[in-house]
Amino acid sequence: MKDCVLAINPGSTSTKLAFVGPDGKIIWDITVRHEDDGGLKMRDLVPVRAQQISELLDKMDEPLVPRAVAGRGGPLRPLAGGVYNISDTLIEELLSEKWSAHVSNLGAPLARHFAAKWKVPAYIVDPVTVDDFTDVARVSGVPEIARRSRSHALNIRSCAHLAAAEIKKPLAETRFIIAHLGGGISVGAVEGGKLIDVNDGLLGMGPFSPERAGATQLEGLVDLAYSGKYSIKELKTYLSKGCGLKGYLGTNALPEVETRVEQGDAKADLIYRAMIYQIAKEIGACAAVLKGKMDAVVITGGLANSQNLLARLNEYVGWLGRTIVYPGERELEALGQGAYRVLRGEETAKDY
Repeated sequence: MKDCVLAINPGSTSTKLAFVGPDGKIIWDITVRHEDDGGLKMRDLVPVRAQQISELLDKMDEPLVPRAVAGRGGPLRPLAGGVYNISDTLIEELLSEKWSAHVSNLGAPLARHFAAKWKVPAYIVDPVTVDDFTDVARVSGVPEIARRSRSHALNIRSCAHLAAAEIKKPLAETRFIIAHLGGGISVGAVEGGKLIDVNDGLLGMGPFSPERAGATQLEGLVDLAYSGKYSIKELKTYLSKGCGLKGYLGTNALPEVETRVEQGDAKADLIYRAMIYQIAKEIGACAAVLKGKMDAVVITGGLANSQNLLARLNEYVGWLGRTIVYPGERELEALGQGAYRVLRGEETAKDY
């Protein structure tokens, strides 16, 4: 019998599963592919996906029994970072789509379903609406709009724990700038493990990404909104899925962009350098938030696999001091690590 935690991360057309060991490493993982869900509501999707996942787990050569199950946390009300017990209230808000219809809403109900099967605890870990902002960080400049925290909090806070261990310093005493670089980009100031400021990783400030617009000029955005070219829904989709590298170059795949740069594509070179330039500016902004006092700049996410991008980024921010790189999305590992912090007594699970 292996000591493990089951991590569940639902996506739009698949669900990623992993049994994670106490060292934070994946023992066994698989991606369950789902057929077209046919526009089903979240509440109706849970039994469908649970059945498909059960069928796959039943076919394992060496079935594993986890000590806990951790599901990806969907959008909820703003809440402090950490691990949360999965309650009836939490489940109802996710399945009613109160805050969002995002597919990550399925993480908690699926986790509770399988936890009940094994009679073990069920948790979510650092959902996207983790909010430890300082009061000044909330002020946008527009009275009707408050800055809000929507970020890749799961990976960011996981990396804060990893980096604290790497530099041999208690998490509560650390100060990091952590940049999650993926399809969306979140660059945050993390003090004592708390994400005290971060750009909106979906629709807000910050650098453009492989497919998201990032910050842009307000006048141009207002003109675009009233151009008649887009409905509100279409414009939000365009800004979150059709801009950045994809909008300029027709692809959100960084390796393809880098190949085009190597082959002398001048436009690809400009847009690639511009994205890195904007990431560096956001890191610099977080250095100002931390008043220049930081232990390290931590780079994570899928784009952190690119040595070319890391080298170019270092030309801008290397002077800030130590850089630590944890490449990859790391979501399944982060879910497992969060559950183990509770199981070991290092952290107390919060009630929602």
